[in-house]
Amino acid sequence: MPRIAGINIPEDKQIKTALTYIYGIGLSLARKILNEAGVEPQLRASQLTPEQVNKLKEIIEKEYKIEGELRREVMMNIKRLKDIGSWRGSRHIKGLPVRGQRTRTNTRTVRGNVRKTVGSGRKPAATPT
Repeated sequence: MPRIAGINIPEDKQIKTALTYIYGIGLSLARKILNEAGVEPQLRASQLTPEQVNKLKEIIEKEYKIEGELRREVMMNIKRLKDIGSWRGSRHIKGLPVRGQRTRTNTRTVRGNVRKTVGSGRKPAATPT
């Protein structure tokens, strides 16, 4: 199992998809990295030679922020917004959507799937005795 940037890359997937397992690398960036390294995107990760793996490691670690460094930068950006008391920072603190989405409906993922209402509110008709 190839190991790039401290992450075990799945062997059974194509290398363009396998690189997306690294935090901070999406599909378009993976294609760009593979072009720069001269690696075929359709190759499986298990078919890579050690030289190709080393070339990929070198490019990724030298040119891009990934994993811990990127997570730390994102956390610091959010902390800065909270500290200066901006609108976005207050939304982060409250656990609500930050980018202007409506909150009457459709905020389940941000709020943690909280369901506050139950059904339609109609009670079943009383049965005659």
